[in-house]
Amino acid sequence: MLADTTRLRRELQRTLPTRPFAVELWDGTRVPATSDNGHPTFRVRSPQALAHVLRSPNQLGIGRAYVSGHLDVDDLDGALQVVTGWDPPPLERADQVRLGLALARATGIARPPEIPEMEIRQQGALHSILRDKEAVAFHYNSGNAFFQTFLDDSMTYSCAIFSRGATTLEEAQATKLELVCTKLALQAGQRVLDVGCGWGAFAIHAARHHGVSVLGITLSEEQAALAREKVAAAGVSDRVEIRLADYRELAEQPFDAISSIGMVEHVGETQIDAYARQLHRQLKPGGRLLNHGIAQLQRGEFQTPGPFNERYVFPDGETLPLSRIELALERAGFVTEHVENFQHDYAETLRHWIERYDEHYEEAERLVGSERARVWRLYMRAARNGFENGFTGIYQVRCSRP
Repeated sequence: MLADTTRLRRELQRTLPTRPFAVELWDGTRVPATSDNGHPTFRVRSPQALAHVLRSPNQLGIGRAYVSGHLDVDDLDGALQVVTGWDPPPLERADQVRLGLALARATGIARPPEIPEMEIRQQGALHSILRDKEAVAFHYNSGNAFFQTFLDDSMTYSCAIFSRGATTLEEAQATKLELVCTKLALQAGQRVLDVGCGWGAFAIHAARHHGVSVLGITLSEEQAALAREKVAAAGVSDRVEIRLADYRELAEQPFDAISSIGMVEHVGETQIDAYARQLHRQLKPGGRLLNHGIAQLQRGEFQTPGPFNERYVFPDGETLPLSRIELALERAGFVTEHVENFQHDYAETLRHWIERYDEHYEEAERLVGSERARVWRLYMRAARNGFENGFTGIYQVRCSRP
């Protein structure tokens, strides 16, 4: 059976009489939008795109079609607004069957589509140390140069704070780093643990501006190597150590303060209580903890974590409700002193990252290939939409150990 899109076009127009988008098919035919206002056009470049959707009729199938280049769109931001904001009419079971048959007819006789090369499926016990290391390696295998295409010079890979007067990404990230130091009430000579230290931005800032000694831990070899270079260049090698380690492996003398910035969303439900207990053990009585992380506000198919994020961005990432994070901290013996939401700041941070990424897209594609470059172009926009639409928030929780 050869591919024929006639029936598909007819069924799309019948089952979706109002469409805030257009569909352009590989044979030159088109299903127009029903609105004269601006609308995205989904470009189905080959029957393989439909085959991906038939194979996995959900977020994953659409993601595979996009990552492989069989599906494209002329306005990615507009397309995400359709996906997250448009409420299509409910389809009766008979309509679903007819639409599925039309998709199959349009695909024709074809081999099952190949899954994009970069897709990962994790093995082993969820949130074991080994599996978490593999998940981190997958995320950061893009390489330091890739992240430099959209981060600021400090390589701060977490929410910047614009709401306190900053206008540039650099100023907003410096504001965030200093705010963490202020909330921890850092004093010269103290020892600080930075859990999930990234490329060392907080450790360097705290050592330079507050005279503390910092142990920063990460699971990424790529991060650790560049972080050590940045520490040396900043002249704080005598006060900052960057170590490859999982938080569960630490058995240090307790610290005066602990920062955890952009780390808790990768801990997971199964380990959140162990995470809190370990941080409690590593903090001196009277010391402060600042936990800065994304929290789940609502559930929906396109909220991360989901199948696309799981296979293409950060395997095993979990955004827990703030109440669950707070419960773990309180069970461990912490006393919560202050909670602050920076949801809109993260949306603004992602706008800056997206703008920089789009400016350097060709370089990003050269560094990591077309599949991974497309993944990140979509992922950052989806993440921004999550904060804008109230699916996710980000909180700084300051606690103390009595």
